[in-house]
Amino acid sequence: MTKPAWLRAHGKPWVRGPGREVYDNPWIRLTEFAATAPTGHPAQYGLVGFKNHAIAILPLFEDGTTVLIGQHRLPAGDYSWEIPEGGGPVGIDPLESARRELAEETGLQAAEWREVLRVQLSNSVTDERAFGYLALGLAPAGDLHYADDTEALEKVRVPYREALAAAMAGDLPDMLTVAMLLKAYHMAREGTLPADLARAMIGQGNAPWAGRNS
Repeated sequence: MTKPAWLRAHGKPWVRGPGREVYDNPWIRLTEFAATAPTGHPAQYGLVGFKNHAIAILPLFEDGTTVLIGQHRLPAGDYSWEIPEGGGPVGIDPLESARRELAEETGLQAAEWREVLRVQLSNSVTDERAFGYLALGLAPAGDLHYADDTEALEKVRVPYREALAAAMAGDLPDMLTVAMLLKAYHMAREGTLPADLARAMIGQGNAPWAGRNS
């Protein structure tokens, strides 16, 4: 598919000058650069460099249900229901990280994986990139070892359409969750998902939906 002309870059890019490391831990690095803006003006620029990619998985069962994970989040100080997510080291195939995260957080494995999303998160101050996958053909993953002693996770299995409605109402504010639920809806409407699965996900008419715990 030919890309439209308006997608081309315009003007001059930012130019990074000397950088000074301000902070570093196993997950992020904060560097302050003496930079030159596209306008030619000098600028100080703080860049948060991520050592992991963000990984998001939307598991879809044949009956049109999905799995959400609940946990307390420190930055916003709230409780968040999200699709299965995690971090995958830069340099490692993101799909490998997605398989691990799905098993660790849901106890599931998938027979079919589709990468459907590549996005930049908060690209004004970070270089973090995210990869989103649909996981289909779900089955139990067997015995699992939970290595992260900081996570206290809850799990619920709900109709996809119910999760989408909650996201649209603002009750699922996690950006990757919103993006993946919308992408799956677009795919279902555009016919790029199996027809039976699409019908189970988005329903017909005013079919009732009722969540159920896994």
